[in-house]
Amino acid sequence: MDLLKIKYEVIPSDADETLEEGLSIIEQSKRLAYIKAKEVFNKTEGDRIIIGSDSMVIKNGKIYGKPKDEKDAINMIQELNNSSHQVITSLCIMIQYNGQFKQYLDYDIAKVYLNEMTQDEIEKWIKEGKALDKAGAYAIQSEFCIYVNKIEGNYTTIVGLPIHKLYEILKNYI
Repeated sequence: MDLLKIKYEVIPSDADETLEEGLSIIEQSKRLAYIKAKEVFNKTEGDRIIIGSDSMVIKNGKIYGKPKDEKDAINMIQELNNSSHQVITSLCIMIQYNGQFKQYLDYDIAKVYLNEMTQDEIEKWIKEGKALDKAGAYAIQSEFCIYVNKIEGNYTTIVGLPIHKLYEILKNYI
């Protein structure tokens, strides 16, 4: 959000992020972005722009969410190690402005290629304490970037907020 050079406030959502049966991975991500935005929208009032997002790391159809603990984080990184995976980030924007309501729901996908990490490197990364609150147990914008060989797609999608898509919607309001 700092990249847009606008004033904003972070209001965490208390939405239940449990996945729903029968939805595709993209539908799951879009649904989670929507319920996060809706929960915050419902507890605020007046003219406002609420942005909810959700990122999922996917490899071979398997979703890698936030790890439950360090062991789970190690397993995730081991499975993603020396291979490629996708990051899907969905975006829900709810705008209340001059008595009118508009809603936007979109997503973006990027591909991440990781270099081979040794077991010691994996364990060192997990011990840094930055893996447990991240989908796939990593953050590309952190020290973890040294293990990323290349990406296909938008970097901010991998970070967790596809700023290029967000800007296209917000440019009429900021």
